[in-house]
Amino acid sequence: MTKRILIVDDDDEIRELLEFDIASSGYFVDTAKDGMEGLNKALNNTYDLILLDVMMPKMNGFEVCKNIRQAKLSIPILLLTAKGTIDDKTTGFDCGADDYLVKPFDIQEVLLRIRVLLRRNNIEIENSPLSNEVLNCGDIEIFPESLEAVIVNRKVKLTPTEFEILYCLMQHFNNSVTLATLLDEVWGYDSNEDVRMLRVHVGGLRNKIEENAKSPKYLHTVTNVGYKLTPFAQE
Repeated sequence: MTKRILIVDDDDEIRELLEFDIASSGYFVDTAKDGMEGLNKALNNTYDLILLDVMMPKMNGFEVCKNIRQAKLSIPILLLTAKGTIDDKTTGFDCGADDYLVKPFDIQEVLLRIRVLLRRNNIEIENSPLSNEVLNCGDIEIFPESLEAVIVNRKVKLTPTEFEILYCLMQHFNNSVTLATLLDEVWGYDSNEDVRMLRVHVGGLRNKIEENAKSPKYLHTVTNVGYKLTPFAQE
């Protein structure tokens, strides 16, 4: 079945370029010219992925992303923006975005990110390896269908990317997981440029599963390696 992609960007030239190249790659493409139109389309239609500009009239991309997540839609969201500081990326990920590309971008890189996000989101829960693997790890239990985690009776809602990171770490609990392994298992590729992006997502995950993110008891940083998840709280 052809994947449906929504492009939300107020720049006519960029929007039309993306529409042509993405459609030429075999996807069905719909477009919106501002944030409000994009949000309305996202809430009233079915898409497999959204490409979302940040600086737009009527409603910026961060607000659109936040509203989509508040509506409990787990559709992958790829932010496209000229604003590329770590603070901007952190804001985007905090709003629920899954990936982030800075303008100007190479169209082949956009298509790569699309394929990676669709690959991750294409797994049907009932046919997924998730259904045959352990979904609890000591104090932590995860629920793929609702993208939720329960930590000692405390329920938290995760973004799709946070869920993937936690799931990966659970499969290697009590063992160090390298940054390269996380990038490969969660995004499908290893890029040094994306290490900071990974760290931002891990920070968001840590804020949700830890009572005190500055003194984590479950999700630990392993210096010069990556991260380690412990199934029971460690002081």
